[in-house]
Amino acid sequence: MATLTFLGAAQTVTGSKHLVNTGSHQVLVDAGLFQGHKDLRLRNWADLSMPAKDIDAVVLTHAHLDHVGYLPRLVAQGFRGRVFCTPGTLDLTRLVLTDAAHLQEEDARQANRDGYSRHHPALPLYTVADAWRAISQLQPLGYDRPVTVAPGVEISFVPMGHLLGSAAVQMTLAGGRRIVFGGDLGRYERPVLQDPRSIPVADVLLVESTYGNRIHEADEDGERLAGIIRDTAAAQGRVIIPSFAIGRVEEVLYWIKKLEDENRIPILPVYLDSPMANEALGFYGNRARELDPEFMEDGGKLAGFMTRRFTAVTSTQQSKDVTRSTKPAIVISSSGMATGGRVLHYLRATLPDSRNTILFVGYQAAGTRGRQLVDGARQVKMHGRLIDVHARIEKIDSMSAHADAAEIVRWLSGFTRPPEVTYLVHGEPPAQAALAQRITTELGWKTHAPSHGETVDL
Repeated sequence: MATLTFLGAAQTVTGSKHLVNTGSHQVLVDAGLFQGHKDLRLRNWADLSMPAKDIDAVVLTHAHLDHVGYLPRLVAQGFRGRVFCTPGTLDLTRLVLTDAAHLQEEDARQANRDGYSRHHPALPLYTVADAWRAISQLQPLGYDRPVTVAPGVEISFVPMGHLLGSAAVQMTLAGGRRIVFGGDLGRYERPVLQDPRSIPVADVLLVESTYGNRIHEADEDGERLAGIIRDTAAAQGRVIIPSFAIGRVEEVLYWIKKLEDENRIPILPVYLDSPMANEALGFYGNRARELDPEFMEDGGKLAGFMTRRFTAVTSTQQSKDVTRSTKPAIVISSSGMATGGRVLHYLRATLPDSRNTILFVGYQAAGTRGRQLVDGARQVKMHGRLIDVHARIEKIDSMSAHADAAEIVRWLSGFTRPPEVTYLVHGEPPAQAALAQRITTELGWKTHAPSHGETVDL
């Protein structure tokens, strides 16, 4: 009998890994890193519950770290199969994995140099060499093109509008059983990417529940963002935007450019300090046919992202110069939850000054620095030091790339009949409980929020 094991994103938003075992073959859907609390991060160091060499194939829904970041570790443990993904996901996964490996190597070097790790020596989870080995196993596959990834297991990709290349996975097992892995659901009527596409039939469904207990605030045509920028500029401060390097940066730039064009904010220097984000912008331009038609009509390709005083930070020295400057500016840098990367240097420089604003534009997982700041922390620890927080902390949920509760139900309503069971994944327990109640009340469907490591029959 075929089974499904939840190896990640079970009652948490990180570490997506779902293992399908047909009895003779195994396919892993997503291979994500755990982020946030230490007990979650420690799972990244543990081997999976089965030998990696026994996995026949991996299938990726999209290129965010919590869905692809474990791949180099999996390859280092002996996985030698192909990794199926859309062409857009392949492009972005190359960036994500090499960047993640570089940051882990750099963090280990810094920990060893400054002596703030309890491990001697501190080691990276994986190396750049591991990342390139994983990249060599990527196999691109277009949308709506069924392919057999292991004997008795056929998959196809359906666009989901969450990120360039993002997809739901339709999986058909021998005998016709259909499992749909929703991945991360995009938003409706948002700029840059097209809306998520409906899927008519699933016997078993996995759907995210990140925002299952809330409705995104209305963006009011960007007025809240405009107010934050105006207020901070008037105070002669800087707006620091920790952002996911792929996906979120594009929408942030879109809105800043729109507000500039409409003369609703002062024209400030806009620095994008993320090598990965700068390169990803090029992929968005190259895949214009996957973008929202309305966005393309507003200028097309990269023109839709270019503010009037835009600068792509391309060198370490340039990054240091921008960090040291105190002139009013908007700085977009990764990581989006302030867990690592260049944004930490900007936070160290700006958090102690009340003229500055730190603006979060995406989900902040429990245990991350971003969550601590949003929850009102007056000190945060970075690079072994406690940093006082006097800057203004803001969060805008309207830019989230994740569907909210109403949008999730809207997507679910596209099925022509109820799945036998709908598994709620990629969410924290309060969000899952609220979404389960809403699905039961509005749709009458059976739901279940699996625990980590739980195995169910398919």
